[in-house]
Amino acid sequence: MVFEVIPAVDMRGGKCVQLVQGVPGSEIVSLDNPVEVALDWVRKGAKTLHLVDLDGAIEGERKNAPIIEKIVSACQKKGVRIQVGGGIRSFEDAASLLELGVSRAILGTAALQNPALVKQLSNAFGGESVTVALDAKNGKISIKGWTEECSQTPVEMGRTFEELGAGSLLFTNIDTEGLMKGVNPVPTKELVESVSIPVIASGGVSSLQDLQALKKTGASGVVVGSALYTGRFTLEAAIETIQHE
Repeated sequence: MVFEVIPAVDMRGGKCVQLVQGVPGSEIVSLDNPVEVALDWVRKGAKTLHLVDLDGAIEGERKNAPIIEKIVSACQKKGVRIQVGGGIRSFEDAASLLELGVSRAILGTAALQNPALVKQLSNAFGGESVTVALDAKNGKISIKGWTEECSQTPVEMGRTFEELGAGSLLFTNIDTEGLMKGVNPVPTKELVESVSIPVIASGGVSSLQDLQALKKTGASGVVVGSALYTGRFTLEAAIETIQHE
């Protein structure tokens, strides 16, 4: 399995942004043209892009859908995979993205509130098209744009969603996300060792050493946002580092 560095293109109000701990108004990056940002990551070597509609995640309404369509259309021609999350609340939401050409629809709140939706989508489109986002704070699952905490752990939910047909998991450690203070690879490793489907890591990457630490967990890839946008390292350097690890 090839470990992959996946640049994040988070969108809010039509702009490409990076928030601290997912809090609206905490933007450390705000760029006007998300389509151009996405294509720039492709030019620099990205094989997969991680798109998030933050308006959808926070407010439940996918306001950046037209921009996502443009990015998917442009990237399809280049053979680049697109995974999309944020505000996917129904079978119809996910189906419209997958029919558009998105490789993986990422379900967060919707999956946790309606696990049957995962089975329904995996039956219709194949498990590889369905990713469940498990966001954890203090070892417990968090939902609704990280505003509500659940009693379940990532390991418990990871096993459940694997049984329901999810083809992969996206694990975000909220304790480190957006703080640029490095990663804690332990929770990721625990999840990887508890399931047989790929786990994509996310949250807190601030150095090339963080990438190496996450690769050692057995994760299939890592989503990187702030570190790339603030110049902690380049995508080219990241790709080279993990290839020679």
